[in-house]
Amino acid sequence: MTSAESADTPGRPQRPGATGDSAGGGASRPRRRRRRGGRGRSRAQLSAVADQAPEAQTADAPPAPSAPEQKPRNTRTEGGTPKQKRAAGQRGRTRPDQRVRTVRETSAGGLVVAGLDGDGDGLRAALIGRVDRRGRTLWSLPKGHIEEGETAELTAIREIAEETGLTGSVLAPIGKIDYWFAVEGRRVHKTVHHFLLSWESGDLSAEDYEVSEVAWVPLTELSSKLTYSDERKLVAAARTVISDLTADPEELAARVAAAPRSEPSAYERAAAERNAVRNDPPKPRRRRGGRRSRGRRGGGGGSGSGQT
Repeated sequence: MTSAESADTPGRPQRPGATGDSAGGGASRPRRRRRRGGRGRSRAQLSAVADQAPEAQTADAPPAPSAPEQKPRNTRTEGGTPKQKRAAGQRGRTRPDQRVRTVRETSAGGLVVAGLDGDGDGLRAALIGRVDRRGRTLWSLPKGHIEEGETAELTAIREIAEETGLTGSVLAPIGKIDYWFAVEGRRVHKTVHHFLLSWESGDLSAEDYEVSEVAWVPLTELSSKLTYSDERKLVAAARTVISDLTADPEELAARVAAAPRSEPSAYERAAAERNAVRNDPPKPRRRRGGRRSRGRRGGGGGSGSGQT
């Protein structure tokens, strides 16, 4: 049977191009059978194609494939990761300034010594005791902040009288100490100037609210009594000065009779100003470029821009 006869013969229809000669006269290649569902289509695409098909179907047509079940949405990652959610929630908030404020304080004090005139009781010095949070007594030298109009020497005389009840005369400086500590959300850098004083009058008294105990301590026992190592070094320097003054009674008498310095220096005036505002709340921080940006918004920011 030829191809023409088979095309006119009723019965089973032939697939075009499946048999017969090609245009070039050679045998045609069989068509590759397509896989069911299309190549590279996912289930979601198949369900979309099924939805676009006409609704009217014959009774013999197979039912359309049902759409695959949707997986429950992951509510944990919906809207971003937890870190992104926190960042989005805090975007409109104003964060408080978490920087720690640094404060500079300047104080003066000293070592008041009795027995320099050879009273027979030996050399002894006055120490103050403060009780810490653990209930321990910490022994140290009396000291306090420099106030307005005071020199460091006048501050040392006043603070020693307030904390120990003793009055003394300044003989010589013995050194200074600076250290850091934290209190009430502040970092404090404190500098203390110490002097050697000769006791003149007064009795030991612990009336100051910051002092829990006051005592005379022999000069030879100060190193073992003092709590802080920096003050123990000051005592070692004071012993050298005491040895020199006791060897020269005239120089000792001249220093005892000399009036303390009363005119504060520029350093002492600045220290008194810092001490006066040490407990004030910090000033609000100024935004960077605020004045410059306001000038641009105001129309140029040149001279005569109307700023007050």
